[in-house]
Amino acid sequence: MNGIKTQAEILNKLGIVQCNEMQLQTQSAFAKQNDIVLLSPTGSGKTLAFLLPLVQSLNPETKEIQAIIIAPTRELAIQIEQVARSMGSGHKTNVVYGGRSSSQDRRDIETRPAILVGTPGRIADHLHRGAFETRHIKTLILDEFDKSLEIGFEGEMIAIIDHLSAVEKKILTSATQAVDIPTYTQLNHPINVNFLATQESKLTEVLTVAPYGEKLPHLIQTLQHIGNVPGIIFCNFKDTIGAVSDFLSQHSVSHGVFYGGLEQRDRESALIKFRNGTHQVLLATDLAARGIDVPELGFILHYELPSRKEEYIHRNGRTARMNAEGTAYILAQKGQEVPEYMPDIPETKLAINKALQPSEWATLFISGGKKDKISKGDVAGLMMKQAGLKPYEVGFIESKLECTFVAIKKERTKDVIAKTNNTRLKRKKVRVTPY
Repeated sequence: MNGIKTQAEILNKLGIVQCNEMQLQTQSAFAKQNDIVLLSPTGSGKTLAFLLPLVQSLNPETKEIQAIIIAPTRELAIQIEQVARSMGSGHKTNVVYGGRSSSQDRRDIETRPAILVGTPGRIADHLHRGAFETRHIKTLILDEFDKSLEIGFEGEMIAIIDHLSAVEKKILTSATQAVDIPTYTQLNHPINVNFLATQESKLTEVLTVAPYGEKLPHLIQTLQHIGNVPGIIFCNFKDTIGAVSDFLSQHSVSHGVFYGGLEQRDRESALIKFRNGTHQVLLATDLAARGIDVPELGFILHYELPSRKEEYIHRNGRTARMNAEGTAYILAQKGQEVPEYMPDIPETKLAINKALQPSEWATLFISGGKKDKISKGDVAGLMMKQAGLKPYEVGFIESKLECTFVAIKKERTKDVIAKTNNTRLKRKKVRVTPY
């Protein structure tokens, strides 16, 4: 049937033995009811929960867009598209978002995907311009919909819903319990799938207090207590990130920065290097509190506390995910007032028992990717056979449509580039450069 895969085949491709209870209940609700509100913690598998029943509901004979998924940030939109592609369902998925060229959007939309993922502003713009048919769009999914409302997309969300008059099924997802569902979503007696209270948290919250005026040195001491463990340091403002980043650089802490004002390429670069270990720490605003694809974290650290409890919860949700353990450090300063929502946490005196070591990994860019039929195995072969690296000198490999990123031991960078740059990988001549 046009290469369309069954759910069993999709799960097998993803290496999943069986769906979790939340995913099973979401599929059951999808079959019974047109409108669903899915509440589940960050990292619990919400994306797969709505994609699995969605792809099974699509008509392979329809050559127009059948479902739209709205995400509040570019990173979450990209992540949803990547999950959809990794399923190999046989249904095409594309993503559109602000900061990406409109011509690239048009090319992707011209060869109609079955599922279109995007940010509110960019989707609303395409609908306003009549870029594609809407009469076949039967499903609308608003992922992390409360975040879209927070960052001011209400007008775009209303416009999108008004344009999609043929929609029969709506799914709203969130990782927040206290969410008011706007009337403009026009939900009709939705089924609530609520798993926010079912998982016992294994999060440890630790309060450490810096002497007045010594917050930055105390941050380094806290990192020395934690050791070389991947984590996110949260700040409230871009200016704070700049000051903290300068101080981390002075102390040779390998880190990236991630906030809304960055160019999309720089944001993607920070995440790639964080995922593969080139950056041990990500210094970020609340943009990184949810909807980004990063590995399990050993800790998060509040360098500045957010003004609202919801963001505090979302930040903490980046660690201790899916029954794993994790620690949220609160770095306060002596005499500083804390927000009213903060729980009463006793101060902890941290032992400094670990020396911070710079990352041993560097990231290389390779100018060939999935569309060139270049696999991760091909890249590993290039690194080991042609460049002479040992298996332990090759780290995480990340494949994109048009390029690939590979982590290698930092001291081998110059030698590897000399042996692989402007050579052939599969049938393509590739550039290999530092990233």
